[in-house]
Amino acid sequence: MTRTARELLEGVTGNLAPDPHANRLLPLIARGAAQLGTLAALALEQRLVIAADHRAFVHLAQRSAAADAESAAFFATLAEGEAVAGDRLTAFAAAVGADEARAAEYEPLADCQAYPAYVAWLALNGEPADVVIALGANIAAWGGYCETIAEALRRHYGFDDEVCGFFDFFAEPAPDLEIKALAAVQAGLDAERISLDDVLRHGRLLQAYEEKFWHALWELDQRVA
Repeated sequence: MTRTARELLEGVTGNLAPDPHANRLLPLIARGAAQLGTLAALALEQRLVIAADHRAFVHLAQRSAAADAESAAFFATLAEGEAVAGDRLTAFAAAVGADEARAAEYEPLADCQAYPAYVAWLALNGEPADVVIALGANIAAWGGYCETIAEALRRHYGFDDEVCGFFDFFAEPAPDLEIKALAAVQAGLDAERISLDDVLRHGRLLQAYEEKFWHALWELDQRVA
């Protein structure tokens, strides 16, 4: 049976939906129990992730521009979003004590940086349309996490809208990005460039690395507590 781009995206997103209990740090943040030092580490790790993902998305946009304009437009929009997110991260980092001096001496956690390392691998090796779908599934999960965190930061930590802006940005609907994702996937389907096996493999690895990111911060929180 021939599937539409929307059916494929929604099906893969459902298939790759994370275990609701896999993120052990999220409940701590949600009830205001995560240590401030853990939130600082979250900011510092995200600073590195954002910078790496921005470069990866720029590369994907450039690599796919000639043969896959629809995917290129999707990745260019992602890259623009990472730049905005990086600017918004500054207020959160300052609020939790992750200043430039702390950033300079911070030692990144390997499990936190596995995710952007794999995104970089996809930027070099992945079929662009496949990567659009795999990233779309992960973006959906990440957006849900950010919505929960933004609410908790206001309710339990007393942070204002500026400080929560980084998480608000990812929690908000992105209709333009969705339109571009659908166009990229439809173009991939029409050109028979999409491998569902590769999509699911990429998506499972992205989700596994996402879980490692949060688990590493949860372990840090347990050591600090």
